[in-house]
Amino acid sequence: MEDETVFTSDTDLDFSFTSTTTDRTFASSSARSSLTLSFNESRLSTTTTNTATTFVHRGKCDPNWSAIKTARSLSSDGNLHLRHLKLVRHLGTGNLGRVYLCNIRDCKNSDFALKVIDRESLTHKKLLQVQMEAQILSMLDHPFLPTLYAHIEVSHYTCLLIDYCCNGDLHSLLRKQPGNRLPVQAVRFFAAEVLIALEYLHALGIVYRDLKPENILLREDGHIMLSDFDLCFKSEVVPTMETTRVRKRVSRTTNCFGGPVKEPAEEDVEVEFVAEPTAAYSKSCVGTHEYLAPELVSGNGHGSGVDWWAFGILIYELLYGTTPFKGGSKEGTLRNIASNMQVKCHVAESEEKGMEEAKDLIGRLLVKEPSRRLGCSKGATEIKRHRFFDGLNWALLRNYKTPDVYGQVKKGQPHVNHVTGDSRGRRRRSWWKGFRFLLKNKGGEKFKRLNSNLSNSSYYHHVNSTKID
Repeated sequence: MEDETVFTSDTDLDFSFTSTTTDRTFASSSARSSLTLSFNESRLSTTTTNTATTFVHRGKCDPNWSAIKTARSLSSDGNLHLRHLKLVRHLGTGNLGRVYLCNIRDCKNSDFALKVIDRESLTHKKLLQVQMEAQILSMLDHPFLPTLYAHIEVSHYTCLLIDYCCNGDLHSLLRKQPGNRLPVQAVRFFAAEVLIALEYLHALGIVYRDLKPENILLREDGHIMLSDFDLCFKSEVVPTMETTRVRKRVSRTTNCFGGPVKEPAEEDVEVEFVAEPTAAYSKSCVGTHEYLAPELVSGNGHGSGVDWWAFGILIYELLYGTTPFKGGSKEGTLRNIASNMQVKCHVAESEEKGMEEAKDLIGRLLVKEPSRRLGCSKGATEIKRHRFFDGLNWALLRNYKTPDVYGQVKKGQPHVNHVTGDSRGRRRRSWWKGFRFLLKNKGGEKFKRLNSNLSNSSYYHHVNSTKID
């Protein structure tokens, strides 16, 4: 038995849950409960802003957009309303409001996160943060950033319908690891995706200011999604195309006597896209204390460089399980950040491959003088060139197979035929096995080359394909 939304004539919008037990019984000690949203939408003024078109990075058969379009097509005014949503459970409470897992009624294969903000309970400063988050969400179109499916204003509530990430956040995943640390290869992968997301935000003139593992959500396929944009601020940015001479790294060769051969250094001319909001400026002190940049702590004003400082702190925490300037209290942490104390990376007897490069990148990002900090002049473009990211194909990053990390559950998304219930993915795999068998018997060497190319599509192949002596 499925509970329906309760409409009452005398109550205002109520997002508190009413737990009702279903008529099913289970072997567990507690019965499963359904959750009910109670409101009288007919008596409230409702304004809905719906995204008109499916975003470019989404597939044509994306279940979320299909569910949204179905609900809108059945609506009398062509818009999505709260009555179309069914709440499943409460996910958490943040600085501005509460977040619920929900889906479109009669479309159970699509899950959304509904952020509900009670404007009457907020100060004027926090109301401005709500407006900023809604504005920024409406601008985003990126695979590592959330999609705003609908912005609904009902009475004194603001409701933002965005992507739901079923795998939790990076902070929770980190706490499941031995020593609260991730392997270097996994750190490189997650850091690369965060870097791409920050590059996109900066290209729009958005300074994030709230980077931390708790705000890095993990999608169903294991890729990341940044969340919480209420502490951002916007600035003007002028994208440019710059020509840069890049020195090639050549492998060392020896002569017939075993001595090194001096080869002339080669240079490539590369045209780079640079879009860093270097003119961004703010004097407000916001963020998480362990991730605050020195210029932000001092209160003398800061720009986009605070994001690159936080990026360095993030890599450090993923590698070592703690932050580099953490003190005995919040005040002690802030004193360490504002002092002349330099970052110190732990030295182990045997280190993973890539650890040296990671420590070098951290040192270049955690420079207390913003003008000398990596990324502050050319943004993500110069950070991408660092040795830590050697071998990454940035254009294919979103298609990489995510690294296997303990405690992370990655689910596939097979498309189920609505007539027979058979998985199309299973049939495609069967067809592909037959095709490979045919090629193997008739194709000879051509099959071997094809099979080799197909096997090299993972993240680790691209990372390890470039070997530097």
